[in-house]
Amino acid sequence: MPSRLDELLNRLRDLQEAVQDEIEARRAAFRYRVERGRVVFDADMRRRHRELREGWLSFLSRTRPLVVLTAPLIYALIVPLVLLDIFVSLYQAVCFRVYRIERVRRADYIAIDRHHLAYLNGLQKLNCVYCGYANGLIAYAREVSARTEAYWCPIKHARRVEDPHGQYGGFVEFGDGEAFRRDLAQRVRERAGETPGD
Repeated sequence: MPSRLDELLNRLRDLQEAVQDEIEARRAAFRYRVERGRVVFDADMRRRHRELREGWLSFLSRTRPLVVLTAPLIYALIVPLVLLDIFVSLYQAVCFRVYRIERVRRADYIAIDRHHLAYLNGLQKLNCVYCGYANGLIAYAREVSARTEAYWCPIKHARRVEDPHGQYGGFVEFGDGEAFRRDLAQRVRERAGETPGD
C-alpha cells in the first residue's frame, strides 16, 4: 500500500503535468508551431510582433544607469557557467557510466528559443539567450547532482529543505538506518544486474 508521502508525490507529479498541459493549451493562442526545432509563427503574428519591437536605443534610454553598469557583472558569469557546463558534462559522461546511472539529457534542460521572437530587439534577444542558457544549465547541473545524491546518499535531511529536487521524495527518512541499509543493498544488486529476488 502506498504511503501518504507516495500519494502526495504522485499528486504533485499530476499537478506538474496539468500545469504543462495548461501551458501547451495557452501556446495555441499565439499561433506558432515548432518545426525541426525552429519556432514558426503564422504571417499575421510575425507582422504584429515586428510592430511591437522597440529599438535598442529607446530601450536603453528607459533603463536606469545603475542597471546598465551592472551588465558586465552579469555577463562575466558566462565564464564560470561555461566551465560548469564542461565539467558537469564531463563528470556525468565518465562517472555515470561507471555508476550505471541514467544520464541526463542536457538538451532537455537548456532551451534557447526566445531569440525567434520578432518583438524583441537585439539586446533583449541577447539577454534572453543568456538567461535561457544560464537557467537551463543550472537546472541540468541540479539534475546531475540530484542523481548523484540519489546514488551515493539518498537520505532526507533532518531539517526542512526549500524546493528539494525531484529525486528527494524517494530518499529514506533521516535516522532510518534499516531502510538505508535495505535500499543500499537493493541498489547494489540492481547495479550488478541481479533481479530483486536474487
